[in-house]
Amino acid sequence: MTEPVAAGKTAGGPGRPAGPGQEGVVGVARSQRGPVGFWIRLCWLVIWPLIQVLFKPRWRNKERVPASGGVILVVNHVSYADPLVFARFVWDAGRVPRFLIKDGLFRLFFVGRVLRGAKQIPVSRGSVDAERSLQNAVSWLDRGECVCIYPEGTVTRDPDFWPMVGRTGVARLALGTDVPVVPVAQWGPQQAVDVYHKRYRLFPRKEAWCVAGEPVDLSAYRGRPITAELLRQVTDLIMGAVRDELAQVRGEPAPTAFYRRPPAAREAS
Repeated sequence: MTEPVAAGKTAGGPGRPAGPGQEGVVGVARSQRGPVGFWIRLCWLVIWPLIQVLFKPRWRNKERVPASGGVILVVNHVSYADPLVFARFVWDAGRVPRFLIKDGLFRLFFVGRVLRGAKQIPVSRGSVDAERSLQNAVSWLDRGECVCIYPEGTVTRDPDFWPMVGRTGVARLALGTDVPVVPVAQWGPQQAVDVYHKRYRLFPRKEAWCVAGEPVDLSAYRGRPITAELLRQVTDLIMGAVRDELAQVRGEPAPTAFYRRPPAAREAS
């Protein structure tokens, strides 16, 4: 497997020439995000230094995240540590992330209080509440917020850390709104925190890449009757865009098919 080159070593990082907004971790003035509230500020006081201590952040194409207005950021899942890395990327891109998060975490005492206070979005799966969760996300998008979603639903079980088959909720959300859908590839946190293989190597610090792609063109799918086939096509299109960005970061060709999680993983997630 080819490891990505540090941003400071090759112009533009692996696979691409340098360009505006492609490298570095320079933040955006907080005033450009509007009021963020106590809980977001508290999270940031924890996340910013934590990521700086544990990882070497490598951002590319932050300018592809719209500075304002509703947007859906779709990202792959390689490690239990990567939501913190991704949250830092979104913040450095000038937005406040609103994650779709399993509702079980909201029932944990202090964690739930923080998530609710930070206005994150609970997701109920396999129940009549699932549609309500999507409508809640749509309402945040209508308010001009940045909604972040992991369509895989859990850390990838692919042996080489390529994306798994995505859940079709991302297609429902994308087709239920008219906001940009921006694919983001993550790579690196799994080298520090790999729960499934019981590998934890925090030091020396590992590079953590987040690379934004161009918004996915869904014009050919909008306005069509919602069917299971359409949802699968749109989900695979979006996840394919994420996978293509990941291939650029890794400097190697992506597999032609998405990994299908084993039955035990489907039940656990």
